[in-house]
Amino acid sequence: MNDQQTIAPQRTTQEKNAALRRHIIGQVVLEFALPLGSYYGMRAAGVNPWVALVAPAVLTVPFLAYRAIRQRRIDILALFTLGILTLGTVMSLATGDPRTLLVRDNWLGGALGLWVLGTLFTQQPFVRTMARTVVTVKIGEVGHREWDARWDNDSRFRNQLRVLTAVWGLTLALDALVRVALAYSLPVDSVPLVSTLQWLVVLAGLITFQYVYVTRHGLKA
Repeated sequence: MNDQQTIAPQRTTQEKNAALRRHIIGQVVLEFALPLGSYYGMRAAGVNPWVALVAPAVLTVPFLAYRAIRQRRIDILALFTLGILTLGTVMSLATGDPRTLLVRDNWLGGALGLWVLGTLFTQQPFVRTMARTVVTVKIGEVGHREWDARWDNDSRFRNQLRVLTAVWGLTLALDALVRVALAYSLPVDSVPLVSTLQWLVVLAGLITFQYVYVTRHGLKA
């Protein structure tokens, strides 16, 4: 039948979870292991703190570009991350102060939280945008289109995505304020580790909340 709609291929729960695990591992390596490992590896080798803070940002850019090319679409979050890295490096060149780099990351993290909140009443709230990558990883492009189509005719679906967006935005903004205070008060070499550990705890809390909320409200793909 020529008019037959394309149907998303069905994946088992195990296949969905395996695909999601691969995606998460890639994110952890790119956003945490690479920057933190590079910083402390270079500091152990006696590299200047300023260079050790800038280098991980430079190392991250090619991976972000590769992922965008491979997926053949612009990832809004990757684009925002790239903007943060670029702006932060320019700021650091202007001041030459390692602590400025540390504070920069956290203030820009706060800006991300405010941006997330700013998407609340648009047609593309943050969680709807973020879900594209996660849902596509689990069930493919066609599956994502079917999942996302609920936005147009289900007001509860829209409200639930906005609730999740508000939680992410407020948490990111508050987390940034705490980490700025730590960046000003702790020794320079202690800040990357403490800040990353704090972010991992916050991120784990956000992911746990989202998992429970999504499961309870039938939002899972």
